[in-house]
Amino acid sequence: MSGIILIGLVILCAILYGVLAALARPADRHPFFNRERVLAIAHRGGGGLWPENTMYAFAHAVELGVDVIEMDVHSTQDGEIVVIHDDTVDRTTNGTGRVQELTLAQLKQLDAGYIWTPDNGTSFPFRGRGLKVPTLAEVFAAFADMAMNIEIKQFKPSIVAPLSGLIREHNIAAQVLVASADTDTLKEFRRVCPQVATSAGEQETRFFYTMHLARLGRLCKAPAHAFQVPQYSDGRQVVTPSFVKVAHGRNMEVHVWTINDAEDMRRLIDMGVDGIVTDYPDRLLTVPGR
Repeated sequence: MSGIILIGLVILCAILYGVLAALARPADRHPFFNRERVLAIAHRGGGGLWPENTMYAFAHAVELGVDVIEMDVHSTQDGEIVVIHDDTVDRTTNGTGRVQELTLAQLKQLDAGYIWTPDNGTSFPFRGRGLKVPTLAEVFAAFADMAMNIEIKQFKPSIVAPLSGLIREHNIAAQVLVASADTDTLKEFRRVCPQVATSAGEQETRFFYTMHLARLGRLCKAPAHAFQVPQYSDGRQVVTPSFVKVAHGRNMEVHVWTINDAEDMRRLIDMGVDGIVTDYPDRLLTVPGR
């Protein structure tokens, strides 16, 4: 009798597994990803080569031939969405203070090239050259034909509505991938702007990764269009051939950040990743086989 019960349980588990696998829908294809090569994604425009998140950086990254320019956004005191990584201006400009507490006019008085140095502080070649913190609208207008990876850095108050409005106003939904570490922010964005591709949030990625380790990744509904992940996290290798394979099985791309070593780039390309986020896009563009 116990043998019959055991066989019944095995059959039941097999049926349940099959049902869950059938319900775990893969991601829909999105025009942002219709490219045949590994995406060269210029991190903050290529912050190792020139001042990050500036029009200068984006223009030179585009001239270099990258596939995607990556940027970060916050909002000013008067509600303008601006392109800057930190929630303060201290690290990247000659000013101080929180972005949310400065007006756009005050922000535009700052030198966004002031701090950047190629030689650990021996020289500061971009000081006084007119580099400013750009608005997202300025970036959209200048690079209307370029693919963009936009990371929402500000969670409260939410900037989802004005960001969505700008994307629609400039008619670039097919060219944009929106990312954020905050899963709730991403869920809000997906509700407001479902036509735009998104990457998975931190909680979504951790859940998928845990399921993958348990060999249950194919039971997961795709939470987004892409995973944007580091090579390693908490001492564990995140990006492995099996992780890439399972993600691809969910029709999700794998983009890895922030990769600045050419050998790491080569290894990840051989592993089958779909995009590499780098401060040095010039190095990635010369890696054979990309």
